[in-house]
Amino acid sequence: MEGVLVTGSAQAVLQGECARCLEPISDEFEVRFQELFVYEEHQTPHDEDDEVSTLEKDLLDLEPLLRDAVVLALPFQPLCMDDCPGLCPECGARLADDPDHAHEAAIDPRWAGLAELTNEDD
Repeated sequence: MEGVLVTGSAQAVLQGECARCLEPISDEFEVRFQELFVYEEHQTPHDEDDEVSTLEKDLLDLEPLLRDAVVLALPFQPLCMDDCPGLCPECGARLADDPDHAHEAAIDPRWAGLAELTNEDD
């Protein structure tokens, strides 16, 4: 009887970019939350340090509770697919579109002068 226990769920839509290939993604998810809102007359000095949610008259503010629940449910690095290969580090091509994408082996810059000599002999 020292407050009101609020239990609920919320649905949200995630829109953003894949962390690996930068393709747009969209997803829906649901979060559950529960919080005790304490009456002002039952609040103790110890509660003020712990940031306990309080009722102001007969009103309660759900915004911080919903914001925290949704932000904690968001993926740290959203992906378009679980096995998204990402982008080519050399040219930026999307590897999911071309799985056999390859480049010639890079020439060691210390031997580049010798490669020029062989090209002159031809």
